[in-house]
Amino acid sequence: MTDTSFLGPWIRRFLLEYLVDERNLARNTQASYRDALILLLPFVAESLGKQIDQLCIEHVSADIIRRFLLKLEQERGCCVSTRNQRLAAIHAMARFIGERSPEHIAWLTEIRSISFKKSSKPATMAYLDKPEMYALLDAHDRNTPQGLRDYTLLLFLYNSGARSSEAANLAIKDLDLGNSPSAKLVGKGGKERRCPLWPHTASNLVTLVVGRAPHEPVFLNRRRQPITRFGIRALVKRSAQNASRKLPSLRTKQISTHTIRHTTAVHLLRSGVDINTIRAWLGHVSIDTTHIYAEVDLEMKAKALAQCEIPAAALASVGHWTNNPELMVFLKSL
Repeated sequence: MTDTSFLGPWIRRFLLEYLVDERNLARNTQASYRDALILLLPFVAESLGKQIDQLCIEHVSADIIRRFLLKLEQERGCCVSTRNQRLAAIHAMARFIGERSPEHIAWLTEIRSISFKKSSKPATMAYLDKPEMYALLDAHDRNTPQGLRDYTLLLFLYNSGARSSEAANLAIKDLDLGNSPSAKLVGKGGKERRCPLWPHTASNLVTLVVGRAPHEPVFLNRRRQPITRFGIRALVKRSAQNASRKLPSLRTKQISTHTIRHTTAVHLLRSGVDINTIRAWLGHVSIDTTHIYAEVDLEMKAKALAQCEIPAAALASVGHWTNNPELMVFLKSL
């Protein structure tokens, strides 16, 4: 057994050299690849009855990986896209090893032969109507510091359409709360964008950050630590449960931070904002990603259909063509 056959050193090089130094991938992408390996390695070790530090490259066989992917779907309840995401991380690691260790090219070929599973896109995209969004905002007591924080965070998500990670990483120095309030958001791939803020959003943010240092995060948890995207998701879920007591229609919807992001896009579209402006607002690279909001909005489809509808009076005035004498004369003259 040679040193190059041990899996541990390769994983270290993959995570630190390849993902960080060579590819300079975003931190969320690095975390996603790391999490895939955190799930995979204990599964392989348990399947073979070995310690994790004793694993070799050949132990991570194609058959074990297929069983691992099956476990993700059946036992952990992961969707197809999550399953494919984990497989992409495994493919990347195998390619990294195969390119630097020619004796493992055959192993690489076996791993890369595991194909991605085709996933169907959901027929509908969840979003909230304005009464539902207002009920979500009103689910908190703004007279308490915690309630004010929760309300301001939800209002900021609705105003900006920010992702949970973007809101969690928002620092006080990223806010411009002057005459034209705005917030600088850092999205996927480190792309920055400026999002305008409503005066009401800005005034609540001023109350939240007054007297604090510019480098501090805007949103803190109950322990006065920076809130994480998981904390934001828990807040949205808790808010939806409270709001559903007053508005039962919320019980039929799966509400997450991304639901609020979809809601922002749909409401902007209904207000007459063009699709390219919404693309920049949400930080989408391609307008094709944003165009889906125009397809899911039933209210706009109903308005478009109403404009094309033929009035009943017009239909009643149109008779059969054989009963039109002028038309019959014209046809006979041909």
